[in-house]
Amino acid sequence: MRNLSLLTDLYEYSMANGFDAELPNTRATFDVFYRKVPDQGSFVLAAGLKQIIDQLADFHFSDSDLTYFRSLNLWRPAFIDHLATLTLDCHVHAVPEGTPVFPREPLMTIEGPIAQAQLLETLILNILNHQSLIATKTRRMVFAAKGRPIMEFGARRAQGPDSAVYGARAAVIGGAASTSDVLAAKLFHIPVAGTMAHSWIEAFPDELTAFRKWAALYPDNSALLVATYDVLTSGVPNAITVFKELRAAGHHPVGIRIDSGDIATLSRDARHLLDAAGFQDTKITISNALDESVMTSLLDQGAPIDNFGIGEKLITSASAPVLSGVYKLAAIETDGQVIPKIKISDSREKVTIPGQKQLYRLYRKSTREAFADLITGSDEQLSNTVAVVDSNPLSVNRVHHLSSFDAELILLETPIDPAQCPSDVHAIRQYSQQRLAELPAATQRLVNPDSYHVYMTTGLADLQHNLIARA
Repeated sequence: MRNLSLLTDLYEYSMANGFDAELPNTRATFDVFYRKVPDQGSFVLAAGLKQIIDQLADFHFSDSDLTYFRSLNLWRPAFIDHLATLTLDCHVHAVPEGTPVFPREPLMTIEGPIAQAQLLETLILNILNHQSLIATKTRRMVFAAKGRPIMEFGARRAQGPDSAVYGARAAVIGGAASTSDVLAAKLFHIPVAGTMAHSWIEAFPDELTAFRKWAALYPDNSALLVATYDVLTSGVPNAITVFKELRAAGHHPVGIRIDSGDIATLSRDARHLLDAAGFQDTKITISNALDESVMTSLLDQGAPIDNFGIGEKLITSASAPVLSGVYKLAAIETDGQVIPKIKISDSREKVTIPGQKQLYRLYRKSTREAFADLITGSDEQLSNTVAVVDSNPLSVNRVHHLSSFDAELILLETPIDPAQCPSDVHAIRQYSQQRLAELPAATQRLVNPDSYHVYMTTGLADLQHNLIARA
């Protein structure tokens, strides 16, 4: 694992240098949250926590780092000396990976000496924004696939090696069944999958020879790419010939892959040819710059697709390539006194929720269906009836009274100890699917999803209002 302690913006160090000098005994609480859901969805799947904990546990500066800092001539020598012996003294609260989270609610909080906590901003956002974005995009594609497996095929189109590797990890959290990326498969114990490229077929005198050579090498894993020349007059007939030879030798053909042309028509006609030849159980896999809208269209047309191989549109979240998570100061603590802090803007969407907070998911007692999330002050206790307002600054701040619910704290203390942080992506995916099943179905649809309420207590709303008025 690389030490990423320098993966931050210059101003983080400049502020930390100032905080170290001017506020040496001040602790701070920062909230990580986002305001807008990609692709006009209703929620984001949180991902990346394991990598954050790994990095925080190893947060340090090498002699080379310190030499570089001194060469910049920007900061106090005492600050650089402090970095040389720095031991991170921060506390993390976070929602578990795979949890669906909604706009404006904290999915992570960092509390610690203000200089230290400030240094973590860019590193944390870099990891959380990327993996949460890819997990969320994958969830949309899994929804569109309607139970059919999704294979992540995007390494060659990812924006660099880390995006490929950790994007594959996030894709599995979002519901992907496998990856073509061998490094990601090894690191995270993900099933690895793949067929062949057109160059294999082109390298031999003819397509049938290429298929036979492949089948000889992989008799029990023969998935053949049939779109190099002509799917229906060449690719599928040649595949059927080889499948018959494999079956006669006691092997079980896997299927075909189509990666170009009119996928809906070609897959239907290919299915007819395969079925007529007695290969009803062979699978049809498709790939070709797929996204959830194309997948939905194909299945609505009745395309007999068994698997989806998805590359660039998944690994880059091409239709919404940015998750604009932010890291905002919520409170400072000096001499035992906690002082809430707020950011105010002419744009109401950018007004923050001040103070140290907790986050609950609220469930209907009768059905265990989640119906809202609730942000409270850290010192507030939930009662059987609670007065709340919508946290959306654009909503009408009408007071609601909630009662007869079960509440679960979902912003949890998370030790900075890699051994205690869940790392099994398959277990995280299963947890995520359980959490998704608790949400109203209308919030999960891809087009015009229903809104999900994120409330804050009237006490927290009053604090926000008073700080705005004071400013």
